[in-house]
Amino acid sequence: MKKIAIYALVAGFTVSACQQNYLELSPKAAYTDNTYFQSDAQFKQAVTAAYAPLLDLMNNDFYVSEMRSDNTFYQSVLSNRGTAFVFRENISDFKDGATNSYTAAEWQSLYQIISRANIVISRLKTASGLSAASVNNYDGQSKFLRAFAYFKLVRLFGGVPLFVNEVKDANSAFLPRATTEQVYQQIIADANDAIKELNPPAKFPQTGEATKGAATVLLADVFVTLQRWSEAETLLATLPAMGYGLNPDYASAFLPTNKNSKESLFEVQYLDGTTTGTTPNTLSFNFLPRSTNTALLTGIAINNSGAGGINTPTPDLISAYEPSDKRLDASIGITEGTYNASNLFAYSALKSVVGYTTPPTGKVAVPYIKKYLHAPLTSLTGSADNFPIYRYAEALLLLAEAQNEQGRSPLAALNAVRNRVGLPSAQAADQATLRQVILHERRVELAFENKRWYDLVRSGTAVATLNAFGEKIKAQANYLPSDGRIVTPFRLLFPIPAAEVGLNPLLTQNPGY
Repeated sequence: MKKIAIYALVAGFTVSACQQNYLELSPKAAYTDNTYFQSDAQFKQAVTAAYAPLLDLMNNDFYVSEMRSDNTFYQSVLSNRGTAFVFRENISDFKDGATNSYTAAEWQSLYQIISRANIVISRLKTASGLSAASVNNYDGQSKFLRAFAYFKLVRLFGGVPLFVNEVKDANSAFLPRATTEQVYQQIIADANDAIKELNPPAKFPQTGEATKGAATVLLADVFVTLQRWSEAETLLATLPAMGYGLNPDYASAFLPTNKNSKESLFEVQYLDGTTTGTTPNTLSFNFLPRSTNTALLTGIAINNSGAGGINTPTPDLISAYEPSDKRLDASIGITEGTYNASNLFAYSALKSVVGYTTPPTGKVAVPYIKKYLHAPLTSLTGSADNFPIYRYAEALLLLAEAQNEQGRSPLAALNAVRNRVGLPSAQAADQATLRQVILHERRVELAFENKRWYDLVRSGTAVATLNAFGEKIKAQANYLPSDGRIVTPFRLLFPIPAAEVGLNPLLTQNPGY
């Protein structure tokens, strides 16, 4: 999204001092709910406001996706059993319930996006003075965002309340859960509208706003999830003509200096926080071992003792990379050091993960995500790293999957991704074998991009894969609870947040919670 300040819309009441001596409900100097949504600039601000919750969403999204999978886990804070620590550990351990605040935060951010998108979509229907091109642009961006939010919600929670109009009174604020099929119908309708209304990128780097390409890959992802393979393939085949392609090397896709490149289909926008009013990316700090001083790694003395030690790469993921895969070194690093009695880490050395075996005597080795750890960094804010939602590499892997499931060769798309990172081409094989090859390729290509949990669920392999992983990781990390990391089928959906069920009498809870 463009770096536009988001203004609050304030309706005021003033007392008139003139001879009528009455309340003037619509002062000429202030905007009201009925007068604001008129100009192009006003709608631009409203659409920008619909993007804003993506920042909060990314601060929470990895808990309910990557940390739910076999890609990452946490460094336990045994000395602090505060609610914040326990709740995020519980999600990773499959011991979470309906009162978990991180699940509630995910729900809230997604519905905030939907609410703001609904306002724009509704107000565009009666707006005057906007060109047809502006109406299409704002409607398309808003419908992309609404489709994106509902796609996350339906995969996390199943059928959810389906709001498609602006909520203007209490009677319309409470809806029962729609069926999963109804939610997907709305997602498909919104994404189709966005594809029709939005344009391809005019140039690279892009502005960061949703484009026809973003809507196209979103709908293709939906169709792959629904196993509508031919429709997904048709959509994905249109992307090269829009100018998208792979960057020459893998690591460059994540550099702050290479934002919104030709490989980017959609990413959440951050600045480093050195300019007033801009929002930095603090995720990279949280993904480091908890410490009072991370200077050896970050170059500045950052204290991440309250928020660090989460989303730590697992040994299982590290071993999944093939020899000579350039993605391993670009994605993961190793820190050596020691923990004190408060479970805080003192950094003593940085090592490459490639070929790493064991730490020196008296030290421990902790892997960390370095995919999003780039200068500039500031101790009070964060980095300028954007967070990728869709990259062209994923579009190629979606295409490979769609082709394979139709009994056609996926090798051209699959090997474009593999060859870029120095791996030999995959060879022809039967459909079942290639299915596993593509799923594995998604794991290492999209590591830490919050995709793995959804891949395991939609492929039907989540329960078996994660139970096997649970036994292995509990043997490697002795602080994990013995009754944790046990996955039963009902946990393939998260609980509806208890506060939402308590507030809305029409809501029902998911089974098992």
